[in-house]
Amino acid sequence: MNSIIATRLGLSHPIIQAPMAGVSTPRMAAAASNAGALGSLALGASNAAQAKELLAETRSLTSRPFNVNFFAHRPAQADPARDQAWADHLKPYFNEFGGVLKLPLREIYQSFITDMDMQQLLLDTPPAVISFHFGLPDVSVIDTFKKAGVFIMANATTLNEARVVEAAGVDAIVAQGFEAGGHRGVFDGSDEDEAIGTFALVRMIARQTSLPVIAAGGIMDGQGVAAARMLGADAVQMGTAFLLTEESNASPQYRQSLTSSRAEHTKVTRAISGRGARGIANRIMNEIGAAGSPVPSDYPMAYDAGKQLHALASQRGSHEFAAFWAGQAAPLIRAANTADLIGVLAEEYGAAIAALKNS
Repeated sequence: MNSIIATRLGLSHPIIQAPMAGVSTPRMAAAASNAGALGSLALGASNAAQAKELLAETRSLTSRPFNVNFFAHRPAQADPARDQAWADHLKPYFNEFGGVLKLPLREIYQSFITDMDMQQLLLDTPPAVISFHFGLPDVSVIDTFKKAGVFIMANATTLNEARVVEAAGVDAIVAQGFEAGGHRGVFDGSDEDEAIGTFALVRMIARQTSLPVIAAGGIMDGQGVAAARMLGADAVQMGTAFLLTEESNASPQYRQSLTSSRAEHTKVTRAISGRGARGIANRIMNEIGAAGSPVPSDYPMAYDAGKQLHALASQRGSHEFAAFWAGQAAPLIRAANTADLIGVLAEEYGAAIAALKNS
């Protein structure tokens, strides 16, 4: 089963290590790429100066292609009444830990759409691959990077979003199923999250668009890779699977949660950042994000509040307000270094494909 993306980028395996802000590292991205997969850096939460350092570090560790990922969301919009209601909703939790929410809430990182310094940094030394989450920059920006030889990927959570991605001239579609950990890539201006599962989404997009499709969400082993490819995926993107690698920046508490029974229970919540995101269920999801709660402040302003609360609570020994992002198949996670994990995934994938051919 030939992979267009693997051939185009010179990969040995149709596997992409997902970009995970705060967790994926230059060491992880380089190790994934050196092992024949496509490593990814998550730069959506970085400014241009920080990105420059991370790119330089990654390039010092690998000469192979890697992906850099950005958030292409609508810039945050303050709403005094909504923001006050959210602050009031959070106040009892700050009181519990003896702190105060610092206001006004800040837009803690800039959208790629408006970050001209970041765009120029990438044009000065183009990476092999750029991917977008939450939407797309202007078509002219996409065209500029494509002319510079960059392979462009973009996330889609519905067939309609996939059609928008295809019309924009992007090279490949990341089909993010509802099983996936981390932030849902629902486009700005979209209706409520349709919560489509990975395999249904992959099959629809593969049948009704002409672009290579990358399956993302709930894939943790080589058998999952094979299943996704049988349904029309050209490659897979795996995030949760890499959280326990040696190169992961996951905290000890995060790692402990992933190896406990808590990993069996994940939820999608807007209460942490203002946008839907799947993680291991905790108090911020079960209590702050409970049905009937006020609408959070706009993304990523709500994330400012969420990070403040987590920092305060963790100082008092509680990690019940952390963003321990993880997908629905988290109980299948394995601890290894990145290169060894990719080797195992490749072996499992090869065996699964051979079994299908012989059945």
